[in-house]
Formats: sequence, structure tokens, C-alpha cells
Amino acid sequence: MHYESIKDKFARAITGSAFLRKMFYLALDMLFLRQWYIKKEIKRNFSPKNKLKFYDAGAGFGQYSWFVLQNWPEAQVHAVDLKADYMDSFVKFAQQYFPDKISARQADLTAYVPDQQYDLIVASDILEHIADDRQVLANFRKALKPGGKLIISTPSNFDESAEFVAEHVRPGYSKAELTEKLQTAGFKVNKFTFSYGFWGHLYWLLCLKFPLSLVQKFKPFLVLLPIYYLPVYPLGALFMLLDMLKDNKQGTGIIVVAE
Repeated sequence: MHYESIKDKFARAITGSAFLRKMFYLALDMLFLRQWYIKKEIKRNFSPKNKLKFYDAGAGFGQYSWFVLQNWPEAQVHAVDLKADYMDSFVKFAQQYFPDKISARQADLTAYVPDQQYDLIVASDILEHIADDRQVLANFRKALKPGGKLIISTPSNFDESAEFVAEHVRPGYSKAELTEKLQTAGFKVNKFTFSYGFWGHLYWLLCLKFPLSLVQKFKPFLVLLPIYYLPVYPLGALFMLLDMLKDNKQGTGIIVVAE
């Protein structure tokens, strides 16, 4: 499956409209369990009183940068992505509200090291796209302050569907592989969590795979999605909450906090 073309369509749709971008961010928060996990870890590790310096690596649509800008009044945010159009669009949006707190650039994470160090780096669903992931982790190590936190979200080797995503260069990580690569790069793993365990997988089937499969087969169903989600989403949200409360022994996603 080619997800990049789908993401490009969303990026074009929200460019130039602050309202549509905010609604899109709300939809991402509602529908993607990994965002619940990542935001939970950011809030767990950093008080809103912190003068947080945040490096959003592989920022994509900029939803984590926006989250930090809104919740950390003294934050400085640096967003980086390989796609210049994504970064240009996000910066134009964010600077309307936080003109002095956001910087962004287009860069290849295997070659780019910022000229400053940061308290927090988030790398959400990017490592599985990069062949030289060891170099990326080494670059993150250089960009992180002593005691700073790196939060990673990536598919696990239990995610059988990951190998069919055209943009992935690996079908997910095992705990041993990712831990070894982090330690070799100079990190200490503070927390390793499997996400999308039993309850998260049920949520994914009910609220993502099934409705999106219907849309793919029968495009007019797109207009019926709000009607579908009205009774289904509360149950799905409960499944997401249960996934976060449970100590999953395995799952199709991984959340790592390292320093």
C-alpha cells in the first residue's frame, strides 16, 4: 500500500486553511492511538513550566509541534521533514500564532544535525522508512542535551501488515534490535512499550481498517463515515484507553523513551 500519496492529498487539502488544519489535527488525535501514547510521554516527562526546546524530527503535518506550542508557553520548536512543501505549509500556519517560537527546514535526517541541542526529540513513524537508521540515531544523540528525552514510535515485528507498506524499508523492529541500535548510538532506554496490543488492535480493526477498506472499495461510503463513527467511535475510544492501561506483552506498535 502507498500511504505517501494519501498523505499528500491531505497536505494539499489543509494548506492555506487554518480551520481545516486544526480540524485535521483533531481528527488525527481522535483516530491514531500512537498520538495518545506520544503525547502521554511528553506530558509525563516535561512540565508545562519547562522552557522546552523541542526537535520534531520527521515532523510531517506538524501535529506534535503544534501540540508543544499550545501547551508549553516558553517552548521553542524546530520542525524538520524531507518534504519542503509540508514544512512551508506548517510554518505559514504556526507563525500566525507563534511567530517567534517556530523554525523549520527541509532536510534528510541521515545527514542533518541541528546546530543546537534539544530537551526533547520526537521521531514518530520515521525510522521504518530509513535504511541507515543507525546514522539517524547517532545524529539524534548529537542533537539531544544530556538528560534530554528521545521518544520514538515505530511498527514492531509483530505488525504483519507493515511489510506491505511500499514506503517501509523494514517490516518493523524487534525489542532486541531497536534496543541494541539505541544503545550503540549512546542512548539509555528508559521505557519500552508495545502499543496496539489486544485492545488497540480491536480498535484499529473497528475504526480504521474496516471503514477505510469500505471507502477504498466503494468511494461514496466516504460521506457516510460520520454516521458510521457516531455509534462506533465511543467504543473505539474505550479500546484505545484500555490499550494504554494494559501492559501489553506484544503489539504491532512500539513506543520508546530513551535518554
